[in-house]
Amino acid sequence: MNTPRTASLAVPNYGFLRRLFLLLLLFVFSLGLRAQVITSPDKNLTLTFKLDDNGAPVYQLSYKKKPVIKTSRLGLETKDAGSFMEDFTVVDTKQTSVDDTWNPVWGEQKTIRNNYNELLVTLAQEEPNDRLMRVRFRLFNDGLGFRYEFPKQENLKYFIVKEENTEFNLTGNHKIFWIPGDYDTNEYAYTTSKISEIPQLIEKATHDVHAQQPIKTSLAVQTPSMMKSDDGLYINIHEAALVNYPAMQLNVDEKNFKMSAHLTPDAVGNKGYLQTDAHTPWRTVVVSDKATDILASKLILNLNEPTAYEDVSWIKPIKYIGVWWEYFVAGKSTWAYGTETNVKLGDDFNKLTPSGRHGATTENVKKYIDFAAENGFDAVLVEGWNVGWEDWFGNWKEEVFDFVTPYPDFNVKELQRYAAEKGVKVMMHHETSGSATNYERRLDEAFQFMKDNGYNAVKTGYVGKIIPRGEHHDGQSMVNHYIHVAKEAADYQIMVNSHEAVRPTGLHRTYPNWLAQESARGTEFESMGGLAPDHTTILPFTRMMGGPMDYTPGIFQTDLSYYGTGSNQRVNTTLVKQLAYYVTMYSPLQMAADMPENYKRFPDAFQFIKDVAVDWDETHILEAEPGDYVTIARKAKNKNEWYVGGVSDENPRTATINFDYLPKGKNYIATIYADGKDASYDKNPQSYTVRKVLVNSKSQLKQRLASSGGVAISVKEGTKEEMKGLKKI
Repeated sequence: MNTPRTASLAVPNYGFLRRLFLLLLLFVFSLGLRAQVITSPDKNLTLTFKLDDNGAPVYQLSYKKKPVIKTSRLGLETKDAGSFMEDFTVVDTKQTSVDDTWNPVWGEQKTIRNNYNELLVTLAQEEPNDRLMRVRFRLFNDGLGFRYEFPKQENLKYFIVKEENTEFNLTGNHKIFWIPGDYDTNEYAYTTSKISEIPQLIEKATHDVHAQQPIKTSLAVQTPSMMKSDDGLYINIHEAALVNYPAMQLNVDEKNFKMSAHLTPDAVGNKGYLQTDAHTPWRTVVVSDKATDILASKLILNLNEPTAYEDVSWIKPIKYIGVWWEYFVAGKSTWAYGTETNVKLGDDFNKLTPSGRHGATTENVKKYIDFAAENGFDAVLVEGWNVGWEDWFGNWKEEVFDFVTPYPDFNVKELQRYAAEKGVKVMMHHETSGSATNYERRLDEAFQFMKDNGYNAVKTGYVGKIIPRGEHHDGQSMVNHYIHVAKEAADYQIMVNSHEAVRPTGLHRTYPNWLAQESARGTEFESMGGLAPDHTTILPFTRMMGGPMDYTPGIFQTDLSYYGTGSNQRVNTTLVKQLAYYVTMYSPLQMAADMPENYKRFPDAFQFIKDVAVDWDETHILEAEPGDYVTIARKAKNKNEWYVGGVSDENPRTATINFDYLPKGKNYIATIYADGKDASYDKNPQSYTVRKVLVNSKSQLKQRLASSGGVAISVKEGTKEEMKGLKKI
């Protein structure tokens, strides 16, 4: 008799399933414990990520086997959804690589390489509510970018950010170039010190600036934060793609040399409001053992999104002059038309008592237009053209300007006709006095007025405390406001130059009509206490890491007592250093900021400002040291012309200028604008020489720079006749 066989598939093998389940648990557990490592494409940088014993995400960064960031925690806390700080498990990791190129609408390079290795880590928290958070790391040859991502999920929809707790645990007591943490202004002078010295220097560094809100809850500095370690590493911490999130300051633990994120709060103390799916801005660490590599970095731009604009043909770099500097130093004109001080919108401005010193008059603006046309400038900025300047500053009024009503002595239509006839644009100025609510209500009408009257660029200003009251210049709502203005302006084909806005984070890639920003202590402060000679050797390593600055260079009359107003103030540079700024202080929006009559006194020096480009095919950082000197060479867009600028701090020095970027086998005419032998910023700033020599790709120039001095060079093709008799170097 045969015994029936039992089918093996009919009965589950529970032992096998248990073993499989345990193996899966062990895999997930080991995944959480195992460190994830990626290297930069050139293998110099190494990023390590893991969870610590508490399930907290931590990372480390090294450069050429030297530690840059020691073990540092990641995460953030919420007000209403618990903490994203610990109790995580790693449920997935993914590594990818990208190597491509893209062409900016305008910029320092015609083509930018985007080359990185990426690690995406998905983290899960069982409590509360089985939530997911991702951390995305991108490691470039020039540094690290990382951000937090919150995918759409059933148990996490809306949350309020209480604080971000990203840490940057440094390796020592680095030299640091810093300004105090502040929610409303970036317009501080830089202090250079060791990290440990910040507490004893913070009070002195926090000098009075309008609408300031220094951080009082902790010791803090602003980003971009530039540092140099004792073993020769240059480290820059900032952020990229700041959208729908507050700006990041840095808490400083001066004893342990640790920094951590400090987000700008809103009026009720919250930091940010997010709805999934959502992500934070990128946190960036640019690092190298060469200072020149820091300035050459395009990491922050690469972390921003490409523009969605279909038509960018109307976006053009601008070289301009303006009715501006005369308000600060000459004492001959003012923004306001009337002498009254209690004025509001709706008043009859024709009944105001004219001061006789109003600068934005039809007659005066025509003189600037004439000068612009004669010298090849694109535009004339006019400040103080519109009603409201009598009562605009410091009163925290909501409705100060309407942005469409000119003063009685400013004829919009006549100036539109006159400027068009001369081939020059008039640049609009919208000072909001910090009232974002008023500006947003009037934005479309203001931009339509500009379009109807031939204006294609606007300088916006946010002087004063912000309205809505209690909000800050660097908070989430204002971050979104600045972007809203740029996007609205694009609808009218208008370019934007924002002043007193949050410092840039590379968003000019996404919104290329947002040409430039101030967002730092610029030239106007030369008339209000002065700028230190090293200021512009620091700015390229700090403020300008995030984007171009409307620094407003080109001041030739540097001793302001010249105007007979009783001021003993001076611009702390030589004249030639002002020329060099057109190369070292990058911007697609460059102003010749002095008054026309001063340029007419120095026509040979003014020639460099007339010649120098504002858009570039190539940029070569020749030499640099933060706080000491910067020398840069650039090739003009679509031209065989190169321009070199070099600047020094208060110490005279000799710049070494190579020309190996020139095409081989050909000589070029180099016009060298140099400090005179007796030049110095404080005693003989207007002493300079102009000479012409021949250079080629093998040439090297040793050029002396005076105290707070500079050198500026234009390199152009020449005919045999033009080259005849010129010395070759």
